[in-house]
Amino acid sequence: MAITTEMVRSWRAPRLALRRQLAGGAGEPRALAYLMAACALIFVAQWPRLAREAELDPSVPLEARLGAALLGWLFLAPLLFYGLAALSHLAARALGGRGTWFGARLALFWSLLVSVPLWLLSGLVAGFFGPGPERALAGALLAAGFLGHWALALAEAEGAGRRLEDGAGRA
Repeated sequence: MAITTEMVRSWRAPRLALRRQLAGGAGEPRALAYLMAACALIFVAQWPRLAREAELDPSVPLEARLGAALLGWLFLAPLLFYGLAALSHLAARALGGRGTWFGARLALFWSLLVSVPLWLLSGLVAGFFGPGPERALAGALLAAGFLGHWALALAEAEGAGRRLEDGAGRA
């Protein structure tokens, strides 16, 4: 199935989408590809905002801003996301999660990739409108979409869905 089709399906049923991703096996190259694609597209989403800022303040040229964003999103952010995935797995484990390190990584990386359209929207709004209520609304929509999707995906990866299906979640 095409990745874009799976991304759209993920917005309708995030837990089921991650379940399908996990059923594909523990493929670290696939998870890394999701992360790098998400980071590259998030970097592209920054271009309108950076162009606006460079136009309003020419003391820092657009090329320098783009270079800094490139370094941040394609080289530093992936390392931070690996660390965040590890922390989320440790937190889930402390709360009774039974998932794997790979499942936590896949939940985060897949959620990042699925939320890319919201990143692109947020970048366009920031570029066209600048600071203001429109940008705040786009940012809130992005945060809610990403965090909600990640929470559901992480719950699935850590086994919350399986405990409920097995009857272990009932008192």
